Formats: sequence, C-alpha cells, structure tokens
Amino acid sequence: MPHGLDVSVALRGGVRTRAHAWDFVRWFADAWVGRPLEPEDGFGEAELVAVEDELGFRLPAALREGYALFGRRADLTRQQDPLLPVTGLHVDDALGGVLVLRHENQGCAQWAIPLAGIDQDDPPVVVESCDGWVPFLDRMSVAWVELALSESLFGADDLGLYDACELPDALLPGLRERYARVDLPDHPMWASGADSPVRWYAAPGRLVRRDGVRDHTWIHARGRTAADLETLRRDLPGPWVR
Repeated sequence: MPHGLDVSVALRGGVRTRAHAWDFVRWFADAWVGRPLEPEDGFGEAELVAVEDELGFRLPAALREGYALFGRRADLTRQQDPLLPVTGLHVDDALGGVLVLRHENQGCAQWAIPLAGIDQDDPPVVVESCDGWVPFLDRMSVAWVELALSESLFGADDLGLYDACELPDALLPGLRERYARVDLPDHPMWASGADSPVRWYAAPGRLVRRDGVRDHTWIHARGRTAADLETLRRDLPGPWVR
C-alpha cells in the first residue's frame, strides 16, 4: 500500500482485486482512523459456518473475507448506515431473492447481493432506492471499500473531524483543482436521483464525498486531523453546517 495519507493515491487504478480491497482497509484503519485492524475485529470461521448452515448456502468469498477481516469494527462499518452483524444476514424476496447485508439508519433503504449471483466469488451489490432496487457497485469487494470510507466519514462527526455543506456551483472548479478524484465507480445515493451519483475526492489527510449533480451538490468532508478539516474548509469556503 502506498505511503502517505492520500486515499486517491491508495486507490489509484481502482480496487483491482479482493486482496487489494483488504490491503486498503488495513492501511486506512491504521493510517487514517488510527487504530490498526486486530484479529478480534472480524468474525470467526465457526460463526461464518453457522450462518451458512442456517441460510443453506455458502457466502461469497468477498463477503466472507470482509466479515472475517473487520466485520466487528463499528467505526468502519456501523456509524451511519450500518453493516448487519453476520448473524443478521437474511434473505428478502426482492428481485427474486437477495441477501440483505446493510441497512440505512432509519430503515429507508437496504443493500444486498442478488441470490442469482450468490455463487460468485465477488458478486455485484444492489441498493433499495427511491426508485426501487438499483445496481450499487459491481463487486462486493468494492462495496466493502465504500462502506469503510462512508462509515468512517460520518463517524468522524463525534471526533470533530466531519463537516458538510451544499456546495455552490462556483466552488466546483476548486474541488476539481485541489482534490483528486478517487478511483471508485459512480454509485447511487439511495435517497433520490438528484443526490446521485456519489463521487469521492481526496488530498493528503482530506477526504470528500460529493453527492449529486450540478445545481444540487452536497459534499461531506472528513479530515484526518482537525487541522486537515480546517484546510478543507478554507479550500472550499461554502456554507458549512458545523
């Protein structure tokens, strides 16, 4: 994993393999969150097998490996739209059957793997949106990276390291000039089409999630430190909420 504190550098070229996703999460937990992953941060093999026995099928490799690596780390998985504990995985009848793995915090949406792809090592993920069920990301390993970024972003509020604003169009060029696009695919924000797509930007010690298109753009910002967040606010002097 590259040195430095720039998420866009760490993810340059995209999430190429499952192993790359796990390397990124390890790096992010250590370098950004400040708490390296430990063996107890994941679910054990016996727990995973018990859930598979109850469901009646084996979990996809990417889902299994993510739960085993950091499925218990609340700061990376359960701050805003929580990952279900492995014992909470369940089948919903939508789309001919989906395995639900994550919920929006007020129950307005959920993320899932279609059962049609459950035998794939790294299957696609769908999300229940205002427009019904839609594709979210084409691989579960990429969805794990998005989960860690989003949950860490919103969890930083209690640490004084998070802020948000509706970004005026005049400041969009500044975002593009000062922050590199993180190489993750566009993905939908469940709340509305106007809030999509979700795109990520970064600079050393600074992380930005941009929701929505021109004339309707919200950005969510996280600094690795309070000084990083202040730098971000100066770079983009919008009507910050905090």
